[in-house]
Parts: sequence; C-alpha cells; structure tokens
Amino acid sequence: MNGIVKRFPGVVANDGVNFEARAGEVHALLGENGAGKSTLSNVLTGLYRPDEGTVSLNDEIVHFDSPRIALERGIGMVHQHFRLVNSFTVAENIILGERSSSLFMDTSAAVERISALATQYGIAVDPSARIWQLSVGEQQRVEILKALYHGAKVLILDEPTAVLTPQEADSLFRVLRSMVAEGRTVIFISHKLDEVMAVADRITVLRAGKTVSTIECATTTTRDLARLMVGRDVVFNRVIRANHAEPNNIVLQVSNIDATDDRGGQALKSISLTVGKSEIVAIAGVAGNGQRELAEVIGGMRPSTRGTIAVNNEVVPNGRVRKAMTAGVSHVPEDRLHTGLVADHSVEDNLILKSYRGAPISKMSVLRRRVIRAQAKETIEKYDVKTPDTITPIRLLSGGNVQKVLLAREFDSLPSVMVVSSPTRGLDVGAIENVRKRLVDAADSGVGVLLISEDLEEIFALADRILVMYEGSIVGNIPAAEANRESIGLLMGGGSLSAENN
Repeated sequence: MNGIVKRFPGVVANDGVNFEARAGEVHALLGENGAGKSTLSNVLTGLYRPDEGTVSLNDEIVHFDSPRIALERGIGMVHQHFRLVNSFTVAENIILGERSSSLFMDTSAAVERISALATQYGIAVDPSARIWQLSVGEQQRVEILKALYHGAKVLILDEPTAVLTPQEADSLFRVLRSMVAEGRTVIFISHKLDEVMAVADRITVLRAGKTVSTIECATTTTRDLARLMVGRDVVFNRVIRANHAEPNNIVLQVSNIDATDDRGGQALKSISLTVGKSEIVAIAGVAGNGQRELAEVIGGMRPSTRGTIAVNNEVVPNGRVRKAMTAGVSHVPEDRLHTGLVADHSVEDNLILKSYRGAPISKMSVLRRRVIRAQAKETIEKYDVKTPDTITPIRLLSGGNVQKVLLAREFDSLPSVMVVSSPTRGLDVGAIENVRKRLVDAADSGVGVLLISEDLEEIFALADRILVMYEGSIVGNIPAAEANRESIGLLMGGGSLSAENN
C-alpha cells in the first residue's frame, strides 16, 4: 500500500500511509484510536476506496470494489465491529455469499467443515446457534471461523485475543505461526503490546493517519512501541490507591442468583458475591460463561429466576432498569454500539440518555439544546473524545472513541456501584491508561466497582479481589495479591487449583 489517502467529512483518516506485508509473516499494526488502522484495513479489504494511492497484491496493482472481491483474491478481515446477521445461525453467517451451482445450499456439509475448523483451531462455537443468542466474544469467534472457512491467504485480525484465556491465546499464536509457515500473511491489529511482541515478526506504527515507523519486533520493546504510538512514555503499573478498599462495607450484594440465557438455558447458577465500598472486584472468565447475563441481571436488563440484588442494603426490584439506575447502579455493557449507545444518534444525545428527564437537561419535558451542547463539549474535552462535533452520529466514531462516550456518561452519573464489562477492549495504550485511572478514581471516591474482563493484565492491574466464572458458576474467589496468571487461567478453562498443585 503506497501513499494511501482516505478522507471523510472533517477528517483525514489516512494521510499518505505506506504499508507493506510480506508472505509468511505476522505483521502487527499499532496506533492510537483514530490513528487510521481500521480505515487502512477497510481500504485493503475493499470496503473503502482510497482517494489517493495504490494497493498492490503480489506486485500487481489491484482495485477492490467490495469485500467479496477482496476475499476472492484471498484477503479477509475480522472486524472490530462484526459483520454478522443477528437472525441467522452461525453456519448461515459463515457460508453467506458463498457461490453454489445448485439451487439449494448443502448446509450439512458446511456445518461439518465448520465444526472441523472449530476443533482444529480450538474455537468453541455452536454452528446451529443464532448470532443474537451469542455474547460479543462468541460472535468474534464466528468472524474468525468465517475468514478461515473462506480460505483467506491474507488474514487481518482486529483484537483477536480479547476473549481468550492466556492458554487459548498461546494456542492461537501457535496457529498463526503455522499459518505463516505455510506462506500466508497475518496482519495483527492489537492494543496488547506484550502479545504483539510475542507473535509479530514486524510492526508498523501509525499516528494521526501517518506511518511513523516499521520495525523488526526483535529490535524493539513495549516501552518503545508505546512511545511511538502516543508520543510519550506510558506505564501500566498498578495505580496507587488514595483510599483502601472496604470489603466489609458492602455496597452491592448478589445473593443466590439464577438466570437463563437468550436460548432458555441456565446461564447463572446460584451466583453470590459482594462488592465493598472503594473495592474493585474483578470477574475473570472466557466470554460465554455467564458474565454478560450477570451484568444484565445486576443492571436490571435481564430478570433473574431466583435470588436478590441489593444496593446499599436495599433490594432492587427484579428486571427493572430504571429502578437499578435510581438505586445507584451504573452499567457499562460489553456491546457498546447496540446495547450501551444508540448508533444513529449524536454524541450529545447519547451522553444524556440517563439524565434527559430532569433539570438542567430539560425543562417542562422540553430538551434544552444549548445546555446539552455545552455539557457535551465539556465532556468531550474531559474524556478526550475525538469527534468532529457534538452532533456527529456515534456510528461514525472509531471504536475507542465510542467507548469513551459510553464511559463518560456512566462515570458522570455518580453511581454507588459500577458494573463495567471489558472497558478497555479496542482502546489504544493512552486511552487504556486513562480509563484505568478513572476506574481507580471512582473506587477512591467510594464507588464499588465490579469489573468483568477477559484481560488478565487489566485484572491484575486494578483488582482487589478476583472471582472466576466458569459455566455460570463462580469457581474461584482469590485476593489479587495471592493470584497469578497461571492459576487464574486454569480456573477460566475449567480446571482446579488443587489439580494444579498435585
């Protein structure tokens, strides 16, 4: 890719970018949110056409008018925001668009092949499940299988390990190495610098839409990469707490909760936990083990079939979102675009979704636009949201900036309890540092934080206690000071610490 320029109204997303990936290598693409990584990938896969510059494949200049044409030439991508049809099954999504000489598609053969691929790559997913029934992590696995099914020779992976245990991530890295050994090319987009160092051969860093540097992985460090990305040193050591956790001063109590998932199966089994004032309790687990359902039950989005939720010793009515909000529960869901925000509405409208009913946002049921806009501008500056203006639709922002809008609204609602699911997924290193600090600031102010994450680095950096969920149950409750990556990863995969010690 030579001299790639791509403009949008008010934004130059790619400004003369040069990028080259070789056959038989894992090439990492790094950069802050809004640096142009996704845009560059969308140009390569035919979703966007460049305003200037050329794309070459095997020394031949190519013009892809659509992702289908790019895929036919062997270029596939797993996007940060998935391209799946919610009402279709996993198998139907994977074979969608496949050409067939017969009138009817042989789905049984496709299911067998999908199952074989899933087994080969260790990606657990039910081919007959419908997309709307799956968690975000499970949907990501479908996208990975889809690209593998169609035999991509150049595979672009955007944050592929966000929902894997450490053991599964290591397994994926082995798969990627075997793929490149066969002559395939993997373009690996990630904000986890340690895993980039573990898997990549070369790394290209983008900043403000321009190529900063392309370097050999063996000649650099994570500190150097972070500095290239944001222009300053970034340190992810555990943030020093101003106030100590008070686990016995309980602000959230979950007692014997059972709940079903969207398919009618049991998602939660006798879940009991507490979060104290100024305490950060992390829940570790592979996506699809009940974490989403637990967050929704606490937030009032999903009714429980048994048990109670209490905030500040007051029982919250079951399955009532507004009652949960009034009780002081703030919820940051894992699906930011479809559950946390309204994609087609503006930044300023999304920021007032919890406060539009009263002053100063509205008066006599009439929205006060001048006040809304002024507050939105202050919030955008405070949280460093990169957007052309306050009236820009949320769907036009980068993934990281979408998350910043969601977090800003929830942080500013002055909660007693924050239930936060994957808060830094898809964020750049600078934004991750900012979000983690704000979570700690919230805890220091007396808020109890329930952090749900598959990122063990994040959990160890923030948590006072670590709970592990597996198949809808809590299988571990460990003080963070006594936990380690191996033991938590073992519990996440269904193992036991006693077995490890034998």
